[in-house]
Amino acid sequence: MALTEPLATAPTDIPAIIAGPMLRHTTPAGLVLWLVTRDCTMPSVQLTDANSSELVDCTQQHQAIPVGERCVVHLLEVSADLPVDTALCYDLLDQQNASLLADLPLCYDGQQLPVFMVQPTIKRMLHGSCRKPHYPNDDALIQADVQVQQSLLEPGSRPSLMMMHGDQIYADDVAGPMLVAIHQVIEALGLYDEDWKGTEATNLKDLIEHPNCYYGREHLLPEVDEKVEKMVFRGGRKPIFTADGAHNHLVSFAEVMAMYLLVWSDTPWQWVDLDAGRQRIPAQHAARYDREKPIIEGFSRGLGKVRRVLAHIPSYMMFDDHDVTDDWNLTRGWEEAAYNNDFSRRIIGNALIAYWLCQGWGNQPQKYRQLTDEVRDWFGPQGIQQHDELVDRVLEFDEWHYHLDTTPKLVVMDTRTHRWRSESSANKPSGLMDWESLSELQQELINQPAVILVSPAPIFGVKLIEVIQRIFTFVGKPLMVDAENWMAHPGAANVMLNIFRHKKTPPQFIILSGDVHYSFAYDITLRFRKHSPRILQITCSGLKNEFPHKLLAWFDRINLMIFGSKSPLNFLTRRRDMKIERRHPNGRESRVLHNHSGVGDLALADKIEDVQAIVHQADGKRVVFEVED
Repeated sequence: MALTEPLATAPTDIPAIIAGPMLRHTTPAGLVLWLVTRDCTMPSVQLTDANSSELVDCTQQHQAIPVGERCVVHLLEVSADLPVDTALCYDLLDQQNASLLADLPLCYDGQQLPVFMVQPTIKRMLHGSCRKPHYPNDDALIQADVQVQQSLLEPGSRPSLMMMHGDQIYADDVAGPMLVAIHQVIEALGLYDEDWKGTEATNLKDLIEHPNCYYGREHLLPEVDEKVEKMVFRGGRKPIFTADGAHNHLVSFAEVMAMYLLVWSDTPWQWVDLDAGRQRIPAQHAARYDREKPIIEGFSRGLGKVRRVLAHIPSYMMFDDHDVTDDWNLTRGWEEAAYNNDFSRRIIGNALIAYWLCQGWGNQPQKYRQLTDEVRDWFGPQGIQQHDELVDRVLEFDEWHYHLDTTPKLVVMDTRTHRWRSESSANKPSGLMDWESLSELQQELINQPAVILVSPAPIFGVKLIEVIQRIFTFVGKPLMVDAENWMAHPGAANVMLNIFRHKKTPPQFIILSGDVHYSFAYDITLRFRKHSPRILQITCSGLKNEFPHKLLAWFDRINLMIFGSKSPLNFLTRRRDMKIERRHPNGRESRVLHNHSGVGDLALADKIEDVQAIVHQADGKRVVFEVED
């Protein structure tokens, strides 16, 4: 692809590795590495014992998907008999057996190569969600780098893995300077263009030249089809995409791929010139661009540390709505509008294709083998062939969820594509998982002694906020308040609560969530049950995002007054058979909700009450949620 006016000077020497390596699924039987390179050349993996420097025998499977003229996504599956709780190193070698990592600043002090450990027993793990590059706060993933550095060679305290449970990118809410950077990276790497239908600009080249490309895309995005509008919405013309920041909503596959490169790696930023890009910004938006520019520049300066920690610790991921678009599959009506429109279907599909390649694939590659085999040949030197068929295939894929055979077992739920749709009204919020998916989930849990359950949205949230969402849903406005919570749909709520009541359910549950842009921890038991399971709901959000501070402070106070542990109003809710005790940040009994960008740190223990829920704030401060006396 070539733009009529290049947005950046074409690089003369693209490094062999553009993004990564990122350590993904890791077990005693091997590991997975994800990376992006300038060509399809297969690097070879070399494993060594960090203490003895002895080579570890291994074999590898290699898969490569070209997404541009000078950009290829690789997944390396390495099979080996790996020792547990032992410091190991990996290197990537070119065809001349020279190290591809030697010139990358990926190592911690005193180390020559990235160091990892296989830790199938989880004693400690990091987690987080909601990483918006232009939010005016530091990136908490840098604190994940600090935690790994401090425990690099200590198996007893080093985190076993990092779980990112939603909104790793904001495809629907992009700053002007980030969109400029995206287009410059597309030009530098020759990321593939595509044709689509449904708007004035029918390919990326035309979109970039359109006067509404920057800060005006809401005028180009699709609206609800007239027939669907009459059947479902019964009102005036409505946009399908509802994000507040939709003025720069990503559209093409190349744009989403470039976004991933720019949030995972520092290398693409060498081809970015935000000052040069400013000339393309409409005059009425220039002041906003200038406000966002230093925030984006600050974000980019921290990416070396982000890239380093992702090279050292196994990371696992699950999408939430902003990885695709705000309110993704919120209601049956939204789905009918979005998937019956060719343009919105393409936008959603492009985001899911990029999610597969940049996030989902590395979680458990075997789940994606059939999908990869079917569509690999559609990616070629001339771009993506059969793009509509590729979108259809990815939208049909139903294996985004997964589990890890760790101790305790870790189960990651897809709460976006298996929705329990309302039959009574197209405007009512869908259940986050349908009956079939919840039944399968129950089978994963039966007879487990303990489990870590990952739900992007909290299963047990802030009751006051859920009540407000329910009121807006009652008056037909669920999209206004993002009415997505487990209790919003009676069927999904009752089945999930019955799973916790099941006699063969694990006696200990830890639920990890994000989504809401604040953090909290609740201890939950069943009333009127002699041997109740112990449930700990931990929510940590966001990595680089926050809730409006004054508003959340009021919600916190009022929620404590109205729905405190001893409040009789609790008996009017679906949780009437459950006792919920709140943990307080740093023991401050007047507070429950913590509002600061941070990364979660879970320290496990034999008893659930001894499990520590910690947040490392982006500014370096440490917050511990303490059990009520």
